[in-house]
Amino acid sequence: MFLALLSRLGNVQGIGFDPAYAGRVPEAAADPNLTFISDFYAEKYTNYTGDFICCKMTLEHISNTAEFLQTVRRSIGDRPNATVFFQIPNGGYVLNDLAFWDVYYEHCSYFTPVSLRYLFESSGFQVLDVATQYDDQYLTIEARPVAVAANASAPVDAEALAAVMQSVDYFGDNVLAKLHYWQHKLQHLQQQGKRAVIWGSGSKGVAFLTSVGLRDEIGYAVDINPKRHGTFMTGTGHEIVGPEFLVDYRPDLVIVMNPIYKPEIERDLARLGVVAEVLTV
Repeated sequence: MFLALLSRLGNVQGIGFDPAYAGRVPEAAADPNLTFISDFYAEKYTNYTGDFICCKMTLEHISNTAEFLQTVRRSIGDRPNATVFFQIPNGGYVLNDLAFWDVYYEHCSYFTPVSLRYLFESSGFQVLDVATQYDDQYLTIEARPVAVAANASAPVDAEALAAVMQSVDYFGDNVLAKLHYWQHKLQHLQQQGKRAVIWGSGSKGVAFLTSVGLRDEIGYAVDINPKRHGTFMTGTGHEIVGPEFLVDYRPDLVIVMNPIYKPEIERDLARLGVVAEVLTV
């Protein structure tokens, strides 16, 4: 797990907050340098202090982001050398790539670099760096605490904000065309008697299948995680199978849910001797 890795690499103590934590990693649970709290981080935990505060893929699930970040800021107090690092989905990528499969009801917010910077600067932080990672799919921000006046508002980059609004308009004007493209392509493929599968059974795969609204046009969802094999996709009920299943199934089209994995998936298909068209969403 990530916290255990940080602790081991830095030879430091780690404290993790996660309401879903169930102690399923015995080595981590027994590590004297690690403390796990099965709860949401909140005001009552501000007495737990850290020199490095890391929050990965969580901020987008929190309804009141400013309140949460201000709680983190209060926990730091007058320790100017403390550093915070957050990682979240890149809202700009979703808008510009028309990624309707990356829009989930569990996400309360989508941030772009300009809005993420504004949030941190308005919550008592000096932003050290904002960057995109993972083929631009993720946003990361590194910041340190500074003193700010009550109810202070950070300046907004008007040019960057205008670019965001252009992306919003672009998404609104074009996303249905992309959705219809996939619907028509898959329907046409089925009419030709050909087979299609998606590769990736996570949230992207669920959102893609439920958004296109098709069932029989896609045969299966493929995933390398053996713990998912024999289970079914939320919402549509597509069975999740392993890559080896494709040796006998012989799909004509494999739709890759995350473009960053396309080269790896193409290598797996070649290793299995499966000849199919491979497309990314």
